[in-house]
Amino acid sequence: MANRLAQATSPYLLQHADNPVDWWEWQPAAFEEARRRDVPLLLSVGYSSCHWCHVMAHESFEDETVAAYLNEHFVPVKVDREERPDVDAVYMEAVQAATGQGGWPMTVFLTPDAEPFYFGTYFPPEPRHGQPGFLQVLQGVHAAWAERRDEVTEVAGKIVQDLSGRVMPFGDAGETAPGEEDMAAALLGLTREYDAVRGGFGGAPKFPPSMVLEFLLRHHARTGSEGALQMAADTCERMARGGIYDQLGGGFARYSVDRDWIVPHFEKMLYDNALLCRVYAHLWRATGSDLARRVALETADFMVRELRTAEGGFASALDADSDDGAGRHVEGAYYVWTPEQLTEVLGEEDGELAARVFGVTEEGTFEEGASVLRLPQQEGVFDADRVASIRRRLTEARTRRPAPGRDDKVVAAWNGLAVAALAETGAYFARPDLVEAAVAAADLLVRVHMDEHAGLTRTSRDGRAGANAGVLEDYGDVAEGLITLAGVTGEGVWLDFAGLLLGHVRERFTDEETGTLYDTAADAERLFRRPQDPTDNAAPSGWTAAAGAMLSYAAHTGSDAHRTAAERALGVVRLLSRRVPRFIGWGLAVAEAGIDGPREVALVGPRDDEATRTLHRTALLGTAPGAVVAVGAEGGDEFPLLAGRPLVGGAPAAYVCRHFTCDAPTTDPSHLAQVLNAQMA
Repeated sequence: MANRLAQATSPYLLQHADNPVDWWEWQPAAFEEARRRDVPLLLSVGYSSCHWCHVMAHESFEDETVAAYLNEHFVPVKVDREERPDVDAVYMEAVQAATGQGGWPMTVFLTPDAEPFYFGTYFPPEPRHGQPGFLQVLQGVHAAWAERRDEVTEVAGKIVQDLSGRVMPFGDAGETAPGEEDMAAALLGLTREYDAVRGGFGGAPKFPPSMVLEFLLRHHARTGSEGALQMAADTCERMARGGIYDQLGGGFARYSVDRDWIVPHFEKMLYDNALLCRVYAHLWRATGSDLARRVALETADFMVRELRTAEGGFASALDADSDDGAGRHVEGAYYVWTPEQLTEVLGEEDGELAARVFGVTEEGTFEEGASVLRLPQQEGVFDADRVASIRRRLTEARTRRPAPGRDDKVVAAWNGLAVAALAETGAYFARPDLVEAAVAAADLLVRVHMDEHAGLTRTSRDGRAGANAGVLEDYGDVAEGLITLAGVTGEGVWLDFAGLLLGHVRERFTDEETGTLYDTAADAERLFRRPQDPTDNAAPSGWTAAAGAMLSYAAHTGSDAHRTAAERALGVVRLLSRRVPRFIGWGLAVAEAGIDGPREVALVGPRDDEATRTLHRTALLGTAPGAVVAVGAEGGDEFPLLAGRPLVGGAPAAYVCRHFTCDAPTTDPSHLAQVLNAQMA
């Protein structure tokens, strides 16, 4: 049997390379093989840190009997949803339309023409809770294909026709961008859905509302809304004190299985941590909160320590599962503790204190009497030095446990988010090492992922680019990261690279008539539907990420074309802000910046001059999130925003502008801070 996954760049595919299932990657040859053999395809979509993907793999795809039947009657195709979000999106839409729900692993049966006709997610090995066993599903689909082919193809054709003809309720996004009333209506809608007791929105499972938090902080910065700030601050505190946050190593898990943020689903994703690192840094900027500062820095350090690759990029995720020390690969084993384990590491007295500090009980909050560490008591209740010592010893002891696996492929979009987060966090807290990490990741993206003519490649691994083209979120998030990095470092080349990417967005991803954006390029592989979705998922939608990057680029360069394109794309936010504000958070955050300009701060002076550096730091700390900052020598051409801005009396000067129209310059950092504060509510 050919081992077609052995050379894959995806760690998820490599996890399945030794299965007895005769897997194919998503490629034309797989569909040609299905036509030759006159059999349907099984499409299995997942990702490397997905717990239930591992479960189904162990139960079914490693089973010789199941594999033999699957190989005989189907062409099995394995897809990493993180490498092919376009394939995942169109077939997930079909799954949700047919079953009313979705998730991973996603299991879809296709005709040789790639038309879906039977759907599911995880299937157990044997019938369970009214759900058929996976082998039963295979037998039933094979029987239908062999005996009722006309019915199957008719169903498949109707599904494709219905989905292809479905008009997304976005209207004409080119009408108008959101305004003051739309932002107020969105805030009101979020207030109604807010969990005032626990923080966040909705019930269990509870996901970090990263993009909504960014909107709330930007709305507060513009309007002074204490309600918006309170929702953001309370949610951030409850998450940071909960089990969803790693109290020893920093960083956030993907989501909480309960409403109280206590028990997480333990995988740690790069995108969550990049987004939340930035949110906590912005919260600190707004409030001076020690908790926000600590969490922002710990999350940044977690990303650099545990996700950074040898090439300077950032790996996608850490697995939820690991070896529990008894040879079992189980969820959460690396992170949970029992009172006995605490005592073994710390001794009886400190073990008892640690149990009180971190909420570890005999009953446990997780499985088999183990507890997820959290901070149920307010800080200051316990001796800080003693708690710090306990944390250090527990962290050292944990390093001796088998660590979770790491998906070390580099995804362009998520690295763009990390570049933005590390650049800003490093600038805020005088951590040049974090800025250097952002520069190294940006350099990898430009060297390995980016081609001036072909655009972006979605993934790389070990410094080798993958075969999959970038999607819209890659272009939007990488451009956002590069523009942020340019403002922090004063190196205009990053702005130039962002401009190249946004040129691709305007030429290859945009509908010229309506201004709406597609998730795949016009010249990308054709699926039965071209994916298009402005709403957030686990990370900002490509649509609104690209709009935000175009808006920032316009603020830096004065480009009316980019500003017009951004405003047309943001029309969809106006349409959705009143209906589903929870799911258009990044669009709302971008729109907030657009209402205020975005503000522009031009700093003229030698970058190595102390006075210039002081003005620069004052500007970075004083501007609202979404504003742009340019710094460079007088007469330099790296940043268009600096053109025609002279020194004042031979001294470095700051110009605060909107649409390239500036107030009187100042050389005084205190006065600059006052001007910036006055422009924020």
